[in-house]
Amino acid sequence: MWLADNWTDYEVIDCSKGEKLERWGDYLLIRPDPQIIWDTPKTHRGWKKCSGHYHRSSRGGGEWEFFGLPEQWSVGYGQLVFNLKPFSFKHTGLFPEQAANWDWFAGLIRTAGRPVRVLNLFAYTGGATLAAAAAGASVAHVDASKGMVGWAKENAKASGLENAPIRWLVDDCMKFVEREIRRGNRYDAIIMDPPSYGRGPKGEIWKIEDAIHPLVKECAKLLSDKPLFFLINSYTTGLAPAVLSYMLSLEVKRKYGGEVEAGELGLPVSESGLVLPCGASGRWWMPS
Repeated sequence: MWLADNWTDYEVIDCSKGEKLERWGDYLLIRPDPQIIWDTPKTHRGWKKCSGHYHRSSRGGGEWEFFGLPEQWSVGYGQLVFNLKPFSFKHTGLFPEQAANWDWFAGLIRTAGRPVRVLNLFAYTGGATLAAAAAGASVAHVDASKGMVGWAKENAKASGLENAPIRWLVDDCMKFVEREIRRGNRYDAIIMDPPSYGRGPKGEIWKIEDAIHPLVKECAKLLSDKPLFFLINSYTTGLAPAVLSYMLSLEVKRKYGGEVEAGELGLPVSESGLVLPCGASGRWWMPS
């Protein structure tokens, strides 16, 4: 398991009965998590002193209850700054467990000894984009949501990266990849964080079980002659880490060699000293 254990502005304090108590900077939030199936006493005072509580509805979805939480605030990770705000379906605009991946590929970029071009697909609010740019890479940031791309730009400005070599693109990821192949563009690294289900800007339907392997296969055509890494993230229940490593082995390692590894991402839980699992990642990279 890869731990995101270098945070100072974020912490999972406790988790029980389908919920987790988190510290986001100066604020405590309670959010649901379907993997928290254990029933332990909620003794930490934060359970009764939170700034925001997302209540899951038995009919699906849910709603926030606020206790002095501002409309927007920020947290930092190294030199990176992320603007947060609670929005639909419990999210804040950041997945802190991804810091384990940011640290991994930032190290590869910094030690590459050459310019590195990164393609970030389903790029959301820009965590991976900013981590790659801060490490010295040029990045193509692609997401189907105009609002998310705008949010990512705000995070770049807050992080002092507004002038970094980042291309901000609102587009359907598969269609963008197909056009880049026709244009003859190539990338040294690819990052993707596909949703389980989604729609593109023109109503294109994305279902991960049907679409992920064709996308990985097409993305492999975009790799340069000396690729550095390929990262796939997944939060889809039932899509095991080994599935991600199998696809990377088929489509990338078979052609370029290198190393493939897959595993769960995790966040330390302060009260128990245990680790909360938070999705899976598959990594391919070329050792130096």
